[in-house]
Formats: sequence, C-alpha cells, structure tokens
Amino acid sequence: VFAGVRQAQWLTKTKLVEGLPPAVQGVLDNPALGLQELEERAKHVVSHARLWDTAEVAPRRERYCPVLFENLIHICRLMSGKFPSLSKRMLARNCRIAATWERESILLQVRGLSGILMNSMSPIPPVASKEEIVATKEHVLETFYPIAPTIDLQEVNVYKELNDTGQCFRDGYPYSHPHTLFFLESANVRTDRFRPEQLRAKMLMFAFGTALAKARALHGNDPKVLEQPVVVQSIGTDGQLFQFMVFQLNTTDLVSNDGIKNLVWIDSDQNLYERAQCVPEVKKRVVTKPAGISGFQPDTFKKFLALYLHGTV
Repeated sequence: VFAGVRQAQWLTKTKLVEGLPPAVQGVLDNPALGLQELEERAKHVVSHARLWDTAEVAPRRERYCPVLFENLIHICRLMSGKFPSLSKRMLARNCRIAATWERESILLQVRGLSGILMNSMSPIPPVASKEEIVATKEHVLETFYPIAPTIDLQEVNVYKELNDTGQCFRDGYPYSHPHTLFFLESANVRTDRFRPEQLRAKMLMFAFGTALAKARALHGNDPKVLEQPVVVQSIGTDGQLFQFMVFQLNTTDLVSNDGIKNLVWIDSDQNLYERAQCVPEVKKRVVTKPAGISGFQPDTFKKFLALYLHGTV
C-alpha cells in the first residue's frame, strides 16, 4: 500500500485515532491486575529468545521472532489463573481470510493468510461509545487526488465475491469471535520484511477484512450501520519493534465517503528492548558492551498483555 495507513484508511472508510483506546489504557493502568509482577518474566523471555535459544552465536530473526512471540503468549496465559475465561481462547495458525466490498465504484477484496489469529468464545465489547461513533459522520476522509487511492493494488478478475472467514468461524465452532491478529515480520533479510508503516497498513487491512467477514456472517450482506460494532485487534512485530492496533467496524455501508466511519486506534513503533548483545564487545581488552539485553521497555510488554486481556478483564 503506497501511502501506508493513510491509504488503508480510505480503502476501509476508517478514522484514525493515535494511541490506545481508553478501554485498553484502563487495563494498563489498573494496579490490581498485577501486570508489573510479570515484568521480570518478560525480560527473561527476551533473553531466552535472543541469547539462549540456540547454539548459534547470534540467532537469526526468523528463529528468535517466533520464539519470542510464543514465550510472550505463554506469559499471557499465566493470567488465566486469575481470569478463568482467558482459557476460552484458541490460536489459529495459517488462517485464510477473504472479504469483498465496494468503495465509490471500485470493487475491493482483501484475501490471503492473515497471520496468527486468536479467537475467543465471546466478542470484545465496542471500545467507542455511541456518541463517538455518531461523531465520525463529521470526519472527512483524506483523498489522494490526482492519484487514485487504489494506485498500487493488484488488479484481478473477480469471478466470485468471496466473504470467507476461513475455518476459524464455521457454524458450531465454539471460539467463534476474532480477538487479535498477530503478524510476525521475521524475515532475516531486511528487504524481505514489511517496513513498519507497510506493516501497520497490512494490519489495518486484515483487521478490517476479518471484522467485515464476521459482521456479514452475523448480520448478512446488506450494507448497514452495525447495532453492535465488531472489534478486532492486531499486533505486529519483527521481534523487537511492536505495533499495536484496535479496530472497530461500525458500518458495512462502505460505498460512499459520507455517514458513519469505522475507527482504528494505533500505537506505533514501540521497542520491547533496545539491543541484544550476544557476545561482549571488547576494545583494547576492555569490555565496552557486555553480553545481554539492554534497554528493556516494560511498558511495551504491558501493552501486549493488556491487548491480550482486553475484553475479559
């Protein structure tokens, strides 16, 4: 997506709010939850993923990024002792998603592998109030005139307008609500990874596509403002830098730029740690940089945990 999130906003009829929504911030700021008790454990899993997981002197990103993710999820699951409903979650890997919609006179489709999807037995409640949703009517979407907002999208012949939530939401599946999408940008070669802005755009497109497919499964294909908005979160990381996103689908009436818009909250470019030194750096027989993790950022870990807990706590 050439203009990143700005372009994705137009394609999905979405208003952007910087930072995390109050509902997630409330989880972060609640001392009763004891999130800080898990900080040392989080620091330990960073060291495990970056320094100890392999015999290699310096583990490659394609190895340490997934290891770090699995370990962070493991820490999150420890909270199910306090909150038993957290055990009613399921991680689905290689989930395929397809959603088709019309903007102005353009037929658009998002489809493909949507990262790792955590499903839940119950949906995340709406994060924006009715008043905030109504206020989005006033929001004017940015256009890219004279550039078409679809400039670098791949053109294909659509023979079938797919709206498919993949295997994850089949009738009778108990974990039928999308909760959080995880995108691991773990390619070792930098040019093979999405840049942070591209990753945020991808996260927005797939969170929107997942929410739209779910909304249609619940309410049918007729365009409408949703009585009960659908909330889907997304977390993206390259194993060090994290992107956090909460998306709320307020409307499936996407053709015109008028009326109610969808909403997305984005907290960008949050480092979990500054550096991982696998072997000490020595100059003139003096250790200038000791081995280990430096600049660990507990707040980034707490945001990961708060998004996991959101909707349950």
